[in-house]
Amino acid sequence: MVELQQNNPLHGLKSETMISELVAFYDWKILYAALRLECFNTNPNMDACVKFLKKTEWARERVENFYLYRFKRMPKGNSAQFELKPRERGFADGILPRKPQPLTVELVAEMKAKATADYEQMKHNQSRSYASSSSPSYSSSSRSNDSDAATQRSNQNKPQPTFDPNNPWNR
Repeated sequence: MVELQQNNPLHGLKSETMISELVAFYDWKILYAALRLECFNTNPNMDACVKFLKKTEWARERVENFYLYRFKRMPKGNSAQFELKPRERGFADGILPRKPQPLTVELVAEMKAKATADYEQMKHNQSRSYASSSSPSYSSSSRSNDSDAATQRSNQNKPQPTFDPNNPWNR
């Protein structure tokens, strides 16, 4: 396992060291804007952040992802890599971390707005493609006839399904 982890910037890195590097480069305000973790906003200090990240796995993974892909600017992997936790991911030999990505609070807000707009556009495109690939449209008169037929069928007395208490799966 150690051989697989040798090319991962998180291997052997303590949370305290990671946070101190991030705070030294970005500052607490930028970290809060980028990650939206209250430990970076409300009375931020190193001990409280480390304690929070040790107790909260999802927050630790969020900070580790930020460290890998914004601070160390490692290349993003395929979907199989993203199934793994950040500390379990590996990178190909010869890939070295790059200079950290400079961020400001305004730039983070712009990036989030663009990501939200892209997501909404993707949802809109998917719903449009789903609507066009669904069943053919009917005229309004045929729709009303279909709903009348459905009402008539639902009014008919239907026999209740049999239930055998000794055989709950009806096999």
